[in-house]
Amino acid sequence: MAGGSTKVKAKKADQAGKAGQEGKAGKTGQAAKAAKADGVKRLPKKLYETELFRLQAELVKLQEWARAEHARIVVIFEGRDAAGKGSTIKRVSQYLNPRVAQITALPAPTEREQTEWYFQRYIEHLPSGGQIVLFDRSWYNRAGVERVMGFCTKEEYGRFLHQCPIFERLLVEDGILLRKYWFSVSDEEQQLRFRSRLEDPMRQWKLSPMDLESVTRWEDYSRAKDEMFVHTDIPEAPWNVVESDDKRRARINMIAHLLSTIPYHDVQRMPLSLPPRPPSQGYVRAPKDLQTYVPDHAATLEGTTS
Repeated sequence: MAGGSTKVKAKKADQAGKAGQEGKAGKTGQAAKAAKADGVKRLPKKLYETELFRLQAELVKLQEWARAEHARIVVIFEGRDAAGKGSTIKRVSQYLNPRVAQITALPAPTEREQTEWYFQRYIEHLPSGGQIVLFDRSWYNRAGVERVMGFCTKEEYGRFLHQCPIFERLLVEDGILLRKYWFSVSDEEQQLRFRSRLEDPMRQWKLSPMDLESVTRWEDYSRAKDEMFVHTDIPEAPWNVVESDDKRRARINMIAHLLSTIPYHDVQRMPLSLPPRPPSQGYVRAPKDLQTYVPDHAATLEGTTS
């Protein structure tokens, strides 16, 4: 009996293992078919990480050059929902000084801001000398979501298309280095990313009813983007399209392009060294029981791991 039971268990375990392997193979096969269908060539992780770190080191040099030369840099990140804008901004700013490189992601305009000149609230966030501003969406909201969802009138939309090129030419004429990036994602890839966010409790906050609305209005957003490009893809501030079905490739391509468009150079910094510690002047630290310490939660984990 014992031998028979053991054989039955072994057979079930073998079947479960095969089922698991087939399930994994099925998922892998589906991913491969999807990648093949949309022509996406995924950048290997090791190659990506090596090049990303090199480019981030160059971004630090760019930052120091901007500070030394009092340059003003504005980088606009636009594109469809789940196109990879946010994750690219994180990689751009990862090693930069937040006092120098600032991320601007404005909420919906207030009742007062709705009565102001449309560009007015964005002007407040333009950089001073030695600053870099990364716009996670920008004044182009009017040409995208506001246009498609009916949040602005036809007159307001037409006025934007007329004024935006003038506004950007004024920025460039005044010496601001303006760079505009459109992250282009296919509808198939966007669907996959939306589905992934729905199933991931750590990323569900990234989805809103407005985001999901973009699924049913794909062609409306496409037409709005095409019309926006016709009016705002100007020589002084051209649009740069980033293919973003492969996020790794998109990040690398965008950062490399940004660096190639700015004539920065390595800035010599004053060498620093740690000073010697002075001799003690008799300071005595206060007893620990007179202060409130954070409980040692980490100590509770040590016994649970080998």
